Amino acid sequence: MKSFLKRKNIEISLRRYGIDALGAMAQGLFCSLLIGTIIDTIGTQFHIGFLTQTVATIAGKDYTVGGLASAMSGPAMAVAIANALKCPPLVLFSMITVGFASNALGGAGGPLAVLFVAIIASEFGKAISKETKVDILVTPLVTIGIGIFLSWLIAPPIGKAAMWTGNLIMWATEQQPFIMGILVSVFVGIALTLPISSAAICAALGLTGLAGGAAVAGCCAQMIGFAIASFKENKWGGLVSQGIGTSMLQMGNIVKNPRIWIAPTLASAITGPIATCLFALKMNGAPVSSGMGTCGLVGPIGVYTGWVNDIASGAKASISSIDWIGLILICIILPAVLTYIFDKIARKIGWVKDGDMKLDM
Repeated sequence: MKSFLKRKNIEISLRRYGIDALGAMAQGLFCSLLIGTIIDTIGTQFHIGFLTQTVATIAGKDYTVGGLASAMSGPAMAVAIANALKCPPLVLFSMITVGFASNALGGAGGPLAVLFVAIIASEFGKAISKETKVDILVTPLVTIGIGIFLSWLIAPPIGKAAMWTGNLIMWATEQQPFIMGILVSVFVGIALTLPISSAAICAALGLTGLAGGAAVAGCCAQMIGFAIASFKENKWGGLVSQGIGTSMLQMGNIVKNPRIWIAPTLASAITGPIATCLFALKMNGAPVSSGMGTCGLVGPIGVYTGWVNDIASGAKASISSIDWIGLILICIILPAVLTYIFDKIARKIGWVKDGDMKLDM
């Protein structure tokens, strides 16, 4: 069995499923749902007719350009996961159907359902691939068959569980914005820097509202924080690669000296409750944006998209100056200032030394 799994490149491990597959799922979401949302927002705000008009009507439902991209989130996630699992072509292409089914049957918790179903279907597909003389028939049949069966069997309960968990977190944040603001901000921010996907976690749980705002605060604190704290070592290249790229670049240095993580994490523990209690910062855009931080400015753009959606639905009258001040403070200014102060203290007491955050660039 071990030799068979090795020959088929089937690696049952936390890294393969909890890091590689989860991270790929977030990329699939980014290239479908998130991009679709951004396209719709650009079209609405800049009154671009081609982006706001219906370009296709399918089963009685009208779709814009962005709407078509968002509708493909299930297939995009499944194919991304299959690619991360190093699936052969026939399995990879079959995952389009599997992703659509599991996302649709998973409901609001579709992304988490896609993660589980896509992993299992991909591995079964890899196992059967090239084992028969009619591979072009058998591999898609097995992959899609198992994927559809699992989508019918486990996608609905997984989706409901994810939705229930996300709703519980969002409800708790509404009830206890200070405590939950700290917890959500710190934990999602830590997940962003770890080699797992905070974006996929937020998407799987459907994390929006105040909890989504706290998640944005935590992610921004990590990215902007590390960019500022390591500026002496990494200069402008490091500022850009971490500030609008990812703080995950510091993971190797964190392993060597975990204390470099203290400053941005403390900053997130402060910006989280400020976001929830003082500015009532809400992420009412795509849930995946809650876990992106300043990566490509997706987090702030997601908050802005939520404002636009709220205005369109009548839930919000207009975007106020306080909204903008809160967004800029939470996402950029406070993470930079607070991390700079905490990092100076850490360096003064000898916990952090010059070169501890140096990146190989």
